[in-house]
Amino acid sequence: MLEIKNLHVKLEEEDKVILKGVDLSVEAGKVHAIMGPNGSGKSTLSYVLSGKDGYEVTDGSVTLDGEEILEMEAEERAALGLFLAFQYPVEIPGVGNMTFLRTAVNAQRKARGEEEMSSTEFLKTIRAKAKELKIDADMLKRPVNVGFSGGEKKRNEILQMAMLEPRMCILDETDSGLDVDAMKLVADGVNALRSEGRGFLVITHYQRLLDHIKPDVVHIMADGRIVKTGGPELALEVENNGYAGIMEGAA
Repeated sequence: MLEIKNLHVKLEEEDKVILKGVDLSVEAGKVHAIMGPNGSGKSTLSYVLSGKDGYEVTDGSVTLDGEEILEMEAEERAALGLFLAFQYPVEIPGVGNMTFLRTAVNAQRKARGEEEMSSTEFLKTIRAKAKELKIDADMLKRPVNVGFSGGEKKRNEILQMAMLEPRMCILDETDSGLDVDAMKLVADGVNALRSEGRGFLVITHYQRLLDHIKPDVVHIMADGRIVKTGGPELALEVENNGYAGIMEGAA
């Protein structure tokens, strides 16, 4: 579903190369996790995939369902089915959560040539999704993320994901700053969205998130490359022994 080949990326503002030949394939229905030390390029990969400004791709390709996405605008990638859950979701004062979600859903439907969702249909759908994800109805009435706790912001992103129904979901350190209970709620929300037609790329520092979101494949990233790939046991190896042994083996 997501195919990354020989991806090289540097910062536009300075001559600093961050990704140095990333190769990665995520199949439909699979959850892939990326772990790695600080500065290894994990978040940069998520930003480049989603179309954030400030990065220059110097080599390589990225396809989603066979379509090359690197020349697309961020909203075009979103309409194609790409979703990024941020490490630190921003607050948007003055924009109601319901308005934000309905606008996003209908913008994507319109881009795909589908009929827009009516107010009645939208209300029915969002209430059902919120109930499934154990999201308080009060959260729907507030401005986007304003006054939300860290856990509420992350759950709100899972709700966005549930409403937009993306094909490829990228979670950039979504466990960052969460206590154990909040992390479990977020993980439950992600697990509820796992399906045969949807792929996940979960970027994390910690095994603890992967205790709840069981990955099919684990990749270790270092110095802008994937240096080792394995099953869920690879995350346990990192948890028990750190990255040093893996780095030595890769070198």
